[in-house]
Amino acid sequence: MNAKTWLRSTAIVGVVAIPMIISGCGLFSKAVSEPIDPPQTEVIEGQEEQTSSWLDGASEGVMDGAAQYMVYLKDKNGYLAPISLPMAIAEGEEVALKLLEVMVDQGIYSGSLPVDFRAMIPQGTEVLGYELNAETGIATVNLSEQFVDYNMLDERSIVEAITWTLTSLEGVNGVEIQVEGEKLGEMPIAQYPLDEALTRDIGVNIEIAEGVNYSHAAPVTLYFSSETSNNEQYFVPVTRMIERSSDGRAVAAIEELIEGPIDAKSLNPVILPNVKVTGIDEYDGVVHIDLQDDSYEPGFFVPSELLNAVILSVAENTGASSVQVRVNGDINIFDENNLSYSEPVSKPMHVNALKM
Repeated sequence: MNAKTWLRSTAIVGVVAIPMIISGCGLFSKAVSEPIDPPQTEVIEGQEEQTSSWLDGASEGVMDGAAQYMVYLKDKNGYLAPISLPMAIAEGEEVALKLLEVMVDQGIYSGSLPVDFRAMIPQGTEVLGYELNAETGIATVNLSEQFVDYNMLDERSIVEAITWTLTSLEGVNGVEIQVEGEKLGEMPIAQYPLDEALTRDIGVNIEIAEGVNYSHAAPVTLYFSSETSNNEQYFVPVTRMIERSSDGRAVAAIEELIEGPIDAKSLNPVILPNVKVTGIDEYDGVVHIDLQDDSYEPGFFVPSELLNAVILSVAENTGASSVQVRVNGDINIFDENNLSYSEPVSKPMHVNALKM
């Protein structure tokens, strides 16, 4: 995919956000001596007898019969972010249809979305159908005619939100969009191309590294941090176009993560610039990444925000099933919550479970 396709209809809006303060000269902080527990990655499964409902109040915990599902919503700074929402799905109900309904602006679920976030599918749109080809992994979405009525500046975000939401579901590799049963060849206002199935290769929240040579451009998707007006931290994925690197996509991604966000008013760094990547290897489905920081000493914790951002970024750019992080060669690392990362950690299925 060439740079022009990546850049088409890209618009990033930035306003001042409350910055996150990172203290000290390195990444790490005080030692933790309490018992260390493994990271919790269990997903609550739906119960067969559960009736369909929307569950408000994520801060009160996920209720019996509910599972977390991710939808991509636009934040107050104009960035799409994955938001985990608790939903109970009735037996026989299609999860993808429910997620698409949640994504309709000012729709029936708008009052249940977290503060500062809005849905991207145009207001009044009805979800007329959804079908997944099990062999190809291509999902076909059929929407009502109201879908074509939107602000031109939202066009790319609409496409990205639908694509990244549905491809977060198991078995979905790509998306095709129909309106009233007719396949769209392009979006109707700014003509974003839809002639091929939409995959995560289209990127999300596209930005361009300074001085990039378009003829040698390559995308890496990075996870930075932001905050809601309620001071809740959440991750924001950004696909950055950079010069192609012979070191490989994973190394390039972490180096760009260390470089930090371009939009420093809206996004916060998750790792300080004195850290270096000393090695990345992949075998048996696991990416092993080595970081070096002179301020780190065994027994000090590594911030969970850093670890999760690295794991998300590495997994997104490699497709690996899990990631193993080492710091100065030390594999026995843990975060400020005493969660151990001494074993490979799978990419989180759900992130950003914010208060409603």
